[in-house]
Amino acid sequence: MRRRALISAGVGLVVAAAAPAHAGTRRVFHVRPGDSVQAAVDAVTGPGWTIVVHPGTYREVVSIPADKTELTVRGAVRDPRAAVIIHDNANGTQKPDGSGTYGTAGSATFTSAAPGLTVRDLTLANDWLRADHPDITGTQAVAAYTYGDRTHFENVRLLAHQDTLFVETTALTAFDRQYFRRCYIEGDVDFVFGRATAVFEECHFHTLQRDVAFTPKGMVFAPSTARANPYGILAVRSRITSGAEDAAYKLARPWVPSYETTAWPSLVVRNSLIGPGIDPVAPYTNMREAYPWQTMRFREYANSGPGAVISVPDNRPQLTAEEAAVHTRRTYLGDWRPYERR
Repeated sequence: MRRRALISAGVGLVVAAAAPAHAGTRRVFHVRPGDSVQAAVDAVTGPGWTIVVHPGTYREVVSIPADKTELTVRGAVRDPRAAVIIHDNANGTQKPDGSGTYGTAGSATFTSAAPGLTVRDLTLANDWLRADHPDITGTQAVAAYTYGDRTHFENVRLLAHQDTLFVETTALTAFDRQYFRRCYIEGDVDFVFGRATAVFEECHFHTLQRDVAFTPKGMVFAPSTARANPYGILAVRSRITSGAEDAAYKLARPWVPSYETTAWPSLVVRNSLIGPGIDPVAPYTNMREAYPWQTMRFREYANSGPGAVISVPDNRPQLTAEEAAVHTRRTYLGDWRPYERR
């Protein structure tokens, strides 16, 4: 019950219903307690709008379609804890219309297909809890599902348990790029996963305590990179902490989806601090034995901390200095350089 108590203890529960306030001709919508973030999204009429979310807790599902291009959704204050968008659907949750369950992607509190999206200074959360729903076996519950090119998250908190952040692409053949800077992301099973070219810089990943008797309790990353894409997930100058006991978590496992069996997952973690919650002896594991992690593009470079100790070199493939020079934010993101904006 920790998550539900934590979020609800904020500035008050808001029932999203009212339309947002328009701020003159500045192409800005202000969303305040009593308003709906989704209503503001629906009211956007062209590229380049900004939605400012004022402090409050907005319990609703927000979906940004592909035609809402170059949109910015940001908190009114810099503290990302002040404005919270939250809901509680899971993969196995039945839809109200009786048409079936939501599925993993459909469970997301926040979804965006829009290219050029910027999200900053917000909390996006899914507070669905396994313990409250023992009858549901589809326990994936996504906080944010993003699949537009040039998606930029900065100073955003992403909170859930299983499958917190789904970094996807618009098509199997698309190499859509996403950039996360100074974000906080927590979860337990595969809580950063997907096919996108996704760069995480100065981010904080936190593995949760999980009430199970087995280990590993979960994994941080589960990339599903397309074979033709040279770049998958990159975590640089980041840190990984844990609320669980030492060595209870794996750093990653490869996800080869049934609908894309040619996937060749790619993950590079470099220049990062890896805490004791990650198993240093065997930091990787398989999702399915047919796709062993050793055959995937998993590499590390210049990491530190007790979870980064190399005791069995075969279990921790390292980049050479020459290879590391290629695995940078600039190489991954190409001609899109959101890190240069200030």
